[in-house]
Amino acid sequence: MNRLSTKTAQLVGMGILTALVIVLQTFASGFKIGTFSPPLSLIPIIMGAVLFGELAGAILGIVFGVVVLFAVISGAEPFSTLMLQYNPAFTVVICIFKGLLAGYVSGIVYKLLKGVNNVFATIAASAAAPVVNTGIFSVGMLTVFYPLLAQTASTAGAENVILFYFTIFIGVGFIFNLAFIAILVPGLLRIIKIVRK
Repeated sequence: MNRLSTKTAQLVGMGILTALVIVLQTFASGFKIGTFSPPLSLIPIIMGAVLFGELAGAILGIVFGVVVLFAVISGAEPFSTLMLQYNPAFTVVICIFKGLLAGYVSGIVYKLLKGVNNVFATIAASAAAPVVNTGIFSVGMLTVFYPLLAQTASTAGAENVILFYFTIFIGVGFIFNLAFIAILVPGLLRIIKIVRK
């Protein structure tokens, strides 16, 4: 494959993955497996980061962040709407930055580990995205939005704000989401690589 056709394939691939991020975040965010809602929109971000590099992952992460921001502004997520009212500027920053960094770090992890073992690198890159996404959100919640979180915990009758955050906001769902992504993405990437050959 010459350089021009490689660039064309990357552009087409990025276009498809961008559309998937938008569709999955907009229409499939209510999809549930039991009581858990898997982060389906992270899948195309990770795939882009692994297939096309960390910059592609970052771009797809920004798209994800913008779609999340529109959901926040529209009032689709009640707590996020409170965040927007409490500190609009930082809500915008956290929505965009957590997506951007999740995609970028996923690509970097894959690049650093692919020489060791491709399957391990793909699993690690897949796990990195939800960890970074949730990690950035958590940093924001436990710093800038701490008073809002403390108020919510108090209303719920919780005495320990941090314990409340990690059990109610993060909880078992994060472990489920991490496992879901780490298992699903490597399988999808393997199928894509077989089809490309």
